[in-house]
Amino acid sequence: MKRLVGFLWMTGFWVTGLVATPAAAEDAIAQFYKGRQITVVVGSSPGGGYDIYARLMARYLGKYIPGNPTMVVTNMPGAGSNAMVAHLYNVAPKDGTFIGAPQNNAIMDALFDASLGNARRLRHDASKLVQIGSATTDHYVCIARADAPIKSFKEALTKEWLIGASQPGTSTRDYPAMLNNTTGAKIKQVSGYPGTREITLAIEKNEVYGLCGFSWSSLNAQKPDWVKSGFIRVIVQEHDKGNPEINKMGVPLAVDFATSPENRRIMELIYSSETFGRPYFVAPDVPAERVAALRKAFMEAMKNSELLAEAQKIGLAIDPIAGEDLQNLAARIFATPTEFVEKTKNALVYRAP
Repeated sequence: MKRLVGFLWMTGFWVTGLVATPAAAEDAIAQFYKGRQITVVVGSSPGGGYDIYARLMARYLGKYIPGNPTMVVTNMPGAGSNAMVAHLYNVAPKDGTFIGAPQNNAIMDALFDASLGNARRLRHDASKLVQIGSATTDHYVCIARADAPIKSFKEALTKEWLIGASQPGTSTRDYPAMLNNTTGAKIKQVSGYPGTREITLAIEKNEVYGLCGFSWSSLNAQKPDWVKSGFIRVIVQEHDKGNPEINKMGVPLAVDFATSPENRRIMELIYSSETFGRPYFVAPDVPAERVAALRKAFMEAMKNSELLAEAQKIGLAIDPIAGEDLQNLAARIFATPTEFVEKTKNALVYRAP
C-alpha cells in the first residue's frame, strides 16, 4: 500500500510538473523581456507602406509579449531591404530584441543570390531567417496618371510608358522589368527613388506617369483619394489570382498577358512572394521559446480591436499569416530548381524599350 501511495504521489508530482512547465517558460520569457526594448527595423524609407504597417504593429505587439517590453521602430533602407537583413543577421543581438520588417521581395532576391553558390553577393542566408508572421497577403498593381499616354495595360504593350522606380531588388524596379520581358510591355523606368513615398510625389509633380509593383494596401493608405478622384487608373494586377476588390473593378491580371507558358510560370513564382505581404522575422539562433512567444504575440496583436479599427481608418488590410506558415512557404520557394531560378532572374533584368 505504501508503495502504491508513493507511486501515485510521484506520478501526481510528475504530472503537475508537466502542467507547470509552460507557465515556467512564460515566466522565464517575461523575466527576460521585462524592462527591455525590442527594436523593429524597417528595411525601407519612412512614410512608405512597410513603415506604416510596422509602426502600427509595434504599437500593440508589446502588450502581448510576456514582460511587456518597450517597442521602438527605426528605418534602415538600402539594397532592397538587404542592408537591414544583413545587419540583423550579422550584427544585431540574436536574443529576440530585434525584429526585421523587410520588403517582401527580399525573399526572392535571396533565392537568386543562393543560386550563385560560393559567389553569393549577400552577406546573409535568408533561408535561415526565422519568420514571425505577416500582417497581410499583399497585392501589387500598376497605376497610371489619367493623362498618361496609355489608358490600359494592353496599350502599354505597344506604347512607351514612363514610370518611377526604386533600386534593383525592389518591387517597383523588378516587377515592371519583368513585365517588359514576359509580356512585351514597353515600360521605361526612371529609377533611384528611395521608396514609394518619393515616387508618388514624382507622379503628383508629373515627373513620371505611373508606378508598378505598388501595394494596393499602400496605395489606399498613402493616397486614398487617387482612385476615387480619377487622378490615376489601376491598369493591371501583379498577382496570379488578383484581389477581390480590384477584380470587381475589372482590372486584368498581368499573368494573362504572358507571351508563353514558361513566362507565366516565371511570373507566378515572383508573385508568390506577395503571400509574405508585410513580413516580420528574427535572425537565426534566437532561442526557440522566445520565437514561439513572439509568434503567439504577433497573432494576438493582429486581433486587437483597437489595432483593427486604426488599420481600417487609414486603409490598411489586416489578414495575418502565422510565422509557421511563412516558414513553410519560404522552404518551398528556396526548393525551386536552380535552372528555373536562373531563367526567372534573367526576366527581372531591366531592358529599356
